[in-house]
This record gives sequence, structure tokens and C-alpha cells, in this order.
Amino acid sequence: MASSARCYGRLQACCCCCRRNARPTPTTRDRFDRARAQMTEFNNPRQALARFKFRVAAASVFMFACFALIGCRFLYLQVWNYNKYSLQADENRISVAPIVPNRGIIIDRNGVVLAKNYSAYTLEITPSKLDGTLDEVIERLSGVVNIDARDRRRFKKLQEDAKNFESLPIRTRLSDDEVARFTAQRYRFPGVEVRARLFRQYPLGTTAAHVIGYIGRISQRDQERIDATSEKNDNDPEHYDPRLDANNYNGTDYIGKIGVEQSYETELHGVTGFEEVEVTAGGRPVRTLSRTQAKPGNNLRLSLDIGLQQSAEQAFAGKRGALVAIEPSTGDVLAFVSSPSFDPNLFVEGIDQPTWDELNTSPERPLLNRPLRGTYPPGSTYKPFMALAALAAHKRTPHWGFQDPGSYTFGGHTFRNDVPQGQGWVDMYRSIVVSNDTYYYMLAHDLGVNTIANFMKQWGFGQQTGIDVEGEARGVLPSTDWKKRAYRKPEQQRWYDGETISLGIGQGYNSYTILQLAHAVATLANNGVIMKPHLVKDVENPVTREFRLTVPKPSGRIQGITQADIDVVKHAMEGVMGSPAGTAYKIFGNAPYTSAGKTGTAQVFSLQGQKYRAHALAEHLRDHALFIAFAPVERPQIALALIVENGGWGARTAGPIARKVLDYYLIDRVKPGAEAAAVAMAASATDLGSTPMIGGDMPPAPQPIPDPYEPPSDQGPRASADTPTGAPQRAPTTLHPSGHAHGAAPAH
Repeated sequence: MASSARCYGRLQACCCCCRRNARPTPTTRDRFDRARAQMTEFNNPRQALARFKFRVAAASVFMFACFALIGCRFLYLQVWNYNKYSLQADENRISVAPIVPNRGIIIDRNGVVLAKNYSAYTLEITPSKLDGTLDEVIERLSGVVNIDARDRRRFKKLQEDAKNFESLPIRTRLSDDEVARFTAQRYRFPGVEVRARLFRQYPLGTTAAHVIGYIGRISQRDQERIDATSEKNDNDPEHYDPRLDANNYNGTDYIGKIGVEQSYETELHGVTGFEEVEVTAGGRPVRTLSRTQAKPGNNLRLSLDIGLQQSAEQAFAGKRGALVAIEPSTGDVLAFVSSPSFDPNLFVEGIDQPTWDELNTSPERPLLNRPLRGTYPPGSTYKPFMALAALAAHKRTPHWGFQDPGSYTFGGHTFRNDVPQGQGWVDMYRSIVVSNDTYYYMLAHDLGVNTIANFMKQWGFGQQTGIDVEGEARGVLPSTDWKKRAYRKPEQQRWYDGETISLGIGQGYNSYTILQLAHAVATLANNGVIMKPHLVKDVENPVTREFRLTVPKPSGRIQGITQADIDVVKHAMEGVMGSPAGTAYKIFGNAPYTSAGKTGTAQVFSLQGQKYRAHALAEHLRDHALFIAFAPVERPQIALALIVENGGWGARTAGPIARKVLDYYLIDRVKPGAEAAAVAMAASATDLGSTPMIGGDMPPAPQPIPDPYEPPSDQGPRASADTPTGAPQRAPTTLHPSGHAHGAAPAH
């Protein structure tokens, strides 16, 4: 205390001296005040202790708050959001790789393989990882692995729909030597690697290509469809299917594009598996943590008889057209021909632009699925169904007839028959056997367009059959309501009676697919019982070997007709084939089995009152040749419909094809080794390169089948059915109430 007093005295003395020598400033006063306060503290221990305790308490509160915040953060990370951050941590430590499932194989009804898989090494480029320009890298790669011009064109085609970070194949099916050479120099090519891939192969090449279809790389449109399907699948938990999840396509580069490959994509693809691998910071695998095996896709057994398919395709050699053959009692599609065809193997590895342009712009239109998408007037093959419509509506009896004058006149316009002088006495039986047009001109007028439409709708004309492949066309079943929907102007929407006349012989606005026509013939052969046509017979689980049948049950029966009505028409169709007066007698008269059928010719180009000379017309203006048939009559095993585009008369061009198809199925098929021979022939054609590489020579055109019936070169006046009349196909002659023809001069 004495020391403090001495210090305080000195401080006062100093302060007095300062007051005498200088005027104090505010800062100086503050210092004095603080000094006094400090001295007061020193003199007041209780106050100092209280201040110390306050500081300790404040520090404790601060430390507690810090630890509380740390604890809350710990709870947030380790408890409340454990799953989220644990997953992120695992993603840094664990690599999840998809295991792509094996795609299911496709076989025909007898077990012949139509689509299978094979493994191969591919050389793939990821453009975003390259250390130079793409062209430079490819040029350097070509010094290590053979890369030709076609490989480069195909790669550029793949780039059009690909993302920059996607891995794209520049070469497929590398040899072991090529793999070894690249592996030794891999360090020179960052962003390029060799991978083992599964590829699709179609062993029979062009055979049944439109049915089987093909796979191709997943495009942006495909991905959008996958995402939309996945979202719909997620929104329906009760019927959730893991095969429809978008994640099921992780690691998958290919998807079905057309045909069965597209329509049964879910069955064929399988379920993707996953493998979890622990990796180092540099990405090097350490150990496998878990593995979920992929489930292979299901195998499909088609209803096709590939021997019959091959026989039918050979019969179409050098011709454009379509054929569908159906087993009437089941709806099994036995043959489905679209000619010309294409090689689906071209699309598997990615098609190059010149090859695509060649296929897409060809006037032969090989990519068009003619049985499914092509629509044609049925011509005289429509007449048996018109006869049934007459019986159902009680407009005709089987024995009602007339003396054919050779033409039918309505409203000042003359609709001519094939035979100008007439064909004598014509009743229902004879009208079908000799294919008389006059009978059906009169019948169509008596029935009316809407009665015809309502009856034909039952048979599937102008309706989708519901076959199990996508893209089926509906065609046109004309009616007054249809015309109002199809046209805008009131004068075009009106239906004129003259338009009904040509409907009776399968002309006018009638436009149907060959599939619809074959379906109708199969229903007729099955006595009016409707079986939906289908291409897939059953689905096989490759693991359990269990089969799941896909054959549908009968979907109905034709109403308004009796078995007696059907028998009348069947008997007449049998006369077409077996009666000397029948239009197909020269083709089927000596067949060792009973058959029923009808020839048909559909007009493409209208010649008013002129003679039809095929050789004087450009090929694309010549008539289409059609044929329908089923056999044996007693218990039909096969029903078919076919068309030869611009082939002329049905009996001349389409009839021999029908005979060859029926002969194979009913006679040759049962011979030992028949199917094996047909398959071997198809496979050998594929091995020889039926679809040449760009720059290669096309194979010689196959020879057409012999023509057993050559009609006279100079035909009579134009007809509309087996020899068409002057009624146009798409824009038929219409009659105003005055009776004058609109759009064409009256025929004389």
C-alpha cells in the first residue's frame, strides 16, 4: 500500500507539472480516467474477482455454444442426412458398374435361329477425352488397326445422334492380333480403348427381315421414350415392372428399332445387373463388394415357318409385292413376305450414310413393310366378301341370276365388264368363278355404301388387325361418314351413287393392307370365327426353361351370316381353282389337294374406254396382281393373300406364287430335310454377301418363276377387277344428280 501511495503521489506531481506546462487534450483526459479506474480496481479486489468470474462465464457460454453447433452439425450429417452423405461418400470409394444382360434369341416355330448374339472386341473412341482432333486420332489409329473408309463413314453417322462423352465404336470384330497391337500402344491414345461387346446377328440375312426387325444404337428419341415409359411405370406401383425402369438401360447402347425386336423389346432386353467395386482415389479396383447378376432376356418363338417363308420369298424373285399366310384355326402367321427385302445386319454396328441413302431412296423401297404399311385396292378378291354381304342383307340368293350384257349403265355412265359381249347366265356361283364385274356393279348399287362398310368392318377391312408388331396401317373402308372426315369442301364431302358402283369390284376408294386381306380370308376359311393374327407363338424364360403362350383366344364371330352362306361362297371359290371355267384353273387344276381362292387385278391407272396394253404403259402404271386362297378346303391349314405390284393379271403373276407356297406347305414341307435345305440356302446367300458392301458389285438378279399362263397380248376393253374397268382407283368417277359423269367423259 505504501508503494501504491508513493506512485500515486508521483503521478499527481507529474499531472500538476503537466497542467502548468501544457493544456490537456481530450485524449489525455481519457488516459487519466482509465488510469484512475485501474487504480480503483487494484484497490477493490471484489470488483476484480466479479469481473474475472464474468469473463469465465462468458467464455464458458461461448465454448458451449460452439460445441452445441458442432453437435447439431454432427447430428445433421450423421443422423438426419446419414443416407444422403453416406451415399456420397460411398460414391467416392465405391464404383458401381452395370452388367448388361444377354438379349434373348429369336427362333421360328421349328427352332431355327433367326436372331442371336455373338461376342467381339471393339475399338471405341470417346471424343471428349481425346488429346487431339478426331481426324488426327483416327489417322494415327489406322496405323495400328485397319480402319477403312466404310468404318469412318459409319462412325460419322453414329456421331450425329451421340453425345460428346459417349463411347462410339470405330472398328468392330477386332482380331486377336489387332487387340494385341493396340494394347501395346494404348498409352499413345487417351480416350481410345478396346472393349468386349455382345453384338446381334441375323444368320439368315434378308429372310423375314421386316418381321424380325433389327436393333440399333439408342437415339435421343429412344431415350425420351424410355424415360416416359419409366415415369409411367413409377406412377403405377401396383403394376411396377423393373424391366421398364430407365435404370435398366444403364450400360446398354442398343434397342429394338422395328419388327419383333422393337415390339418385344421389354421381353428381349432382360434386367440389368450391377457390380459394386471398392476403388482407390486413382480409380484402381481394390475388391468386389457385391454383385447382382443380370437376368437375360426372354427367348421368342415365332409362328413363322422359315422354310415356307424362304419358299415364298424365292417365288417373289425380282418382283415387288407382299404375301401373308395364316393358319386359320389359330391366327399363327406362317409367312410374312415384303419384297424386296434388306439385310438387318447392316444396322447392328451402325449403317454408313451412303448405304442408308441407297436403301432409303431406292425406287424399290426395300425398307417399306408392305404387308403392314402398304395399302392397295383389293380388286376382284373382294367379290367373295361382297357375295356374303348380299346374302347377309338378303339382297341376293345363291340362285338369283341374269343374262350378262357385258356392262352396267348408271346415270349415263357405262361400267364395262371384262368380256364386252357378256358372260352368259351369271348367278352368285358363276360370278365368282368367272369373276364377272357386271354382277357386282349391280350388287354394290343395291346394297349401298354404308351397308357394305358395316358388313366389311366385321371382317377387319379398314381396321387394324391388332397384330403384335408396331406400325400397322388402317387403310380406307369407304363410307359416307369417312368421306365427310376425309374432305373439307362440301361438294367433296358428298357421296355420289356412282362412287358406290366401283366398290363392288374392289376399286374406288377401297384401300386395304395385304395383312387385312389375309386375315379376312383366314376368317372365311375358319367359318367366320375370328382369330387375331400374331407373330410370336410363345415366350421362353432362358433360366427356368418355362414357356408362356401368347396365342390369343377367338375374338368373335362374323354376325349376320349362316354356315350355309359361307358354304355357298367357299364352293364358288373352290370352283375358281378346280372348275375349267375358273380364272385360276390353269394354275391349280392339277393340284393334288383341294383349294379355294380368287384372282384379282387392281387398277393403278385409269384408261377411259380404251384397250389395256401392259407393254405400252410404264411399269409403275401397270395393274397390281392379287390372289387369295386357302387349302385344303375340308380342313384349312393355311390361308393366304398376296400382291405383285404392277404385275398385271392376278392369274398370270400372283397365281403361280400362291401355287408354289401352297405346294411347299402341303406337300414339300413334310418331306425329310425340306426345311433344312431351305434354311441352308438362305444362310448360304447371307454368307456370300447378299447385301454387298459399298463399292462392291451387286449379285445377279434372281430369275423369276416360270409363267404357266400367258394371256393374249391384245386384251379387250378395260375392266376394273381381273381386267379393270375405267373406274379410277383413288378418285373414282362421281355422278351428279343430273346423271352426268364428273371428272371423266362418258364411256361409249
